[in-house]
Amino acid sequence: MDDSITIVLDSRDVLSGVCGANDRNLKVIEGSLGGRIATRGNEIRLEGADKAGVRRFRMMIDRLIAAVEDGESPSPEYVEALAGTLDLRSSDAIREALIHIPQGFGKVFPRTGNQARYIQGMRSYGITFCVGPAGTGKTFLAIAEALRLVLSKKMRKLVLTRPVVEAGESLGFLPGDLTQKINPYLRPLYDAMEALIPYDLIRRMEETRTIEIAPLAYMRGRSLNDSMIILDEAQNTTREQMKMFLTRIGEGARAVITGDATQIDLPRQDESGLLHAVSILSSVEGVHFAYLNTGDVVRNPLIKKIIQAYDAASSHGDMADKFSAGKNPEGTNNEKSQ
Repeated sequence: MDDSITIVLDSRDVLSGVCGANDRNLKVIEGSLGGRIATRGNEIRLEGADKAGVRRFRMMIDRLIAAVEDGESPSPEYVEALAGTLDLRSSDAIREALIHIPQGFGKVFPRTGNQARYIQGMRSYGITFCVGPAGTGKTFLAIAEALRLVLSKKMRKLVLTRPVVEAGESLGFLPGDLTQKINPYLRPLYDAMEALIPYDLIRRMEETRTIEIAPLAYMRGRSLNDSMIILDEAQNTTREQMKMFLTRIGEGARAVITGDATQIDLPRQDESGLLHAVSILSSVEGVHFAYLNTGDVVRNPLIKKIIQAYDAASSHGDMADKFSAGKNPEGTNNEKSQ
């Protein structure tokens, strides 16, 4: 049986903020809950939804009202994040974990409860490992949080690094100087930054050395203080490289290590520095582990289906398969913090 609910807001201004430009927020809610949403005066009414949909509608509207009353302008992306949560605790975590980047294009909201806990981990721990499949926002959220810290002067600089490993094919000898040779490997990091802040700002930060992007091999012998350091594609580090990287972290610095254990391009999977580090550092105080799974894929809805199809086709119960399902080596879901 279909139910309905009418919510009366305090003012038309609050209603306008909740609905968003051209009622785009309401369209997102309709798409996630079903039913029909209509506004009249300072009222919002949902019709044609089941009881569960009515409860979620009330929860989402309450959260949007609170955001508007706090001076925020909820975006459709924020509403999508709320729609992706199943309980009040997750929606509270999402709101608390929003990332506001000074001079950026807008606020970044985690889309799932796991992503929100990942962001909170980055803020609370000196070292954070995030393991999950493609499209779950591992790198994007890490760079967004790093830019927030650097542009708000809470960190001195942002250091981005990756192992230079080819994904299953040889590119041969690339032409050009060193920067031109390594650019194809580091391009995804620039893509993430350019989606968050203006290109001119990136160039200025590079000129002042506020941003540094370099291959992992260039980290040896350094001590990075008061910096936010991100190691991307960490599944392709060797054990020696991972140890070298972790010992570069100096005073006042934080590090985020991201990787997808199902995309290891090393000759042998058991050589992966990421898998080894996760297995031996689980009891080290101050190290946080966040595990994302296919339910956290936000890049494109089709990506989630592709990952699920590959997981279903895999007949090997190795460690990489466990990670792809969002489990740590002990078999428990989601995250583990020490």
